[in-house]
Amino acid sequence: MKLLVRNLERGTTEGQLLDLFKEYGAVQYCKLIKDDETGESKGFAFVEMPKPGEAKAAMKNLNDIIIDGYKIRVKKAVAKSE
Repeated sequence: MKLLVRNLERGTTEGQLLDLFKEYGAVQYCKLIKDDETGESKGFAFVEMPKPGEAKAAMKNLNDIIIDGYKIRVKKAVAKSE
């Protein structure tokens, strides 16, 4: 299940996110979205967890927690419609 993690502090790293999500199960990948020109974080990321039960547990437990002074939001990612 692909999760969208929003409202991240710009200094939050992929490693920090990976550590958070690994507490709830296997993580297939973690991708922090960065600005192409500056290389700085855009404040959101995608995390893919192969087991839906683990992804739901992560979503439930990590949504609205404070990381680096910011209340993050975690929800199921929805595919972009064309």
